[in-house]
Amino acid sequence: MDKLRNRAETQKIARLLGEDPDRLRFLQDLPADDVRTLREQTVATLFDHQPEMLDRIAKATRLVPAGVAAAISQKALGPRLAAAVAGRLEPPRAADIIEKLPVSFTAESCAHLDPRRIPGIVDRLDENLLVRISVSLAERGDHITMGRFVGHLRDHALERILPQVGDDSVLRAGFAIDRPDQLGRIIALMGPERLAAVIASATADGLWPEALAVAGMVTGEQRAAIATLAARRPQAELDALVRVVADQGLWESLLPLVALLDEEDRRAVAVLPSLREPDVLGGIVQAVVVTGLWAEFLPLAGLLPEESRKVVADAAGRLADGELDALAREVDKQDLWELVLPLVALMDDTGKQRIFELPAFQDQSG
Repeated sequence: MDKLRNRAETQKIARLLGEDPDRLRFLQDLPADDVRTLREQTVATLFDHQPEMLDRIAKATRLVPAGVAAAISQKALGPRLAAAVAGRLEPPRAADIIEKLPVSFTAESCAHLDPRRIPGIVDRLDENLLVRISVSLAERGDHITMGRFVGHLRDHALERILPQVGDDSVLRAGFAIDRPDQLGRIIALMGPERLAAVIASATADGLWPEALAVAGMVTGEQRAAIATLAARRPQAELDALVRVVADQGLWESLLPLVALLDEEDRRAVAVLPSLREPDVLGGIVQAVVVTGLWAEFLPLAGLLPEESRKVVADAAGRLADGELDALAREVDKQDLWELVLPLVALMDDTGKQRIFELPAFQDQSG
């Protein structure tokens, strides 16, 4: 899922800098962990070296009642500067002032708040206010800011927020979540019916990449449940998913999910129209070569229609020598020959000969 994690991190950096994400597309060639580190460094640079004026304003703010400070923030400072000042205050004081502000002003200010200050402030805000702010952020379409906050919200607040925000907002916020370790907790609170509705929204709102990213951030039964929900969507929707994956090169995110399906659901994937197209099938082979996801792909390959399996076999037979040798070594390492040999049988004579001459194959046949 590295490509999708990278995409989310790039979008977050773009928001911090007030830039169009397309201007930062050069970051998408870097490892996602490196881009996350860059984002954290960007946060530190932006918020740790603020003008001394902010400290003076913050100091003055401490001397007046919270209601007065809130009025000054709203009338004189505006959302961006008010957020910068809040970041210089102790969390209890910042929370006292926020509770005196209109929800719409607070929601707009949240986008400019130092992300590192969020846990301390959230812990001190009234739950009713947190719910209203969260709903306001969803209405504003500010899913990146939602992603900063959602992992810090308590269960009871989330149970109240989730019914009030749209399925697409849930998916977008999950994609942007700053604390992926909390995503499983949030999905558990949603329940199976809401999870199904959220996954269903992926086609209507063009959010299959976001759905794949969410699936990649959870584990165990939750990941399998998302995979199954996606596989059981109508064929046209499932085919649209595969085409998005092919267009954006997201096989490393999809194939591990397909591997979690039972055979019946895997068959539903195998008969998709898109998996009869040579360009799509060739792209899968190239992606599997790069990622080493042979164990995830071969069970699906075995269920493809014969003409599709022939395309896969020929594409594998045309791999460069080094790629073909790496394929054979990985297959041998994972003991996948039983799944590979039917594909070898479909190769042309040149492809078969190249396979038979590989040391890994000779070791297996010996």
